[in-house]
Amino acid sequence: MPHLSRVLHDAPRRSAPAHRQTAGELFGKAINLSGRRRFTSQRVVLYAVLASQGRDGALVTSRDALATFREAHSALLDGELSPDALGDELTPAYFGADRADERITAFIELAERTLDAIAHDGRHVETLLEQLVDSTTPLLVTLNRLTQLYEDLARQHAASTKKQLTAVMGDIEQIAKHARIVSFNAQVVAARAGTSGREFAVVSGEMTQITGKLDGLVREAVRSAVA
Repeated sequence: MPHLSRVLHDAPRRSAPAHRQTAGELFGKAINLSGRRRFTSQRVVLYAVLASQGRDGALVTSRDALATFREAHSALLDGELSPDALGDELTPAYFGADRADERITAFIELAERTLDAIAHDGRHVETLLEQLVDSTTPLLVTLNRLTQLYEDLARQHAASTKKQLTAVMGDIEQIAKHARIVSFNAQVVAARAGTSGREFAVVSGEMTQITGKLDGLVREAVRSAVA
């Protein structure tokens, strides 16, 4: 018979359940990534200009900023942060008349060509760099609009969640109110029953404590919901 410690060692280990992020956490992450795109887009252009002037380390810094920008944009288009997951308003913003995704992708491609040209002393560095600088302002307008949209959606979701939570807490408060009435009536009946109602009185007392705790939880939840 195998030793118990060996059995436990060889047994498959169950991983702890992954934390499932709330909608509020997802919106917070999206706002952070959207803001990161704004910052890194400016960093890409600034250090591209410095790299064209021969500043040490500027080319590497610009490439790193571009990689961060690209990763943030990809994260906002796929999976749990995608427009389909976070809100219908995001889809037309990225792929509709605003063409945000097209503008952002064009910026990434232009930045890559510009940095490659700088790295290899290409003939078109000056032209590409001028185009990159000119794209900065319209791109920033697009990125600011997207960040504002994420913030608006987050506020709308928070307001809706608070409204729903307040309604649920109201229902629970009504249940607690009826429970208190039942508890009071039970105490009256137990008192009239004398000795034979002693155990029933203990149960009634416990019920009173429970409803008191429930009241406190309701008040705390409502305060949190409207904070």
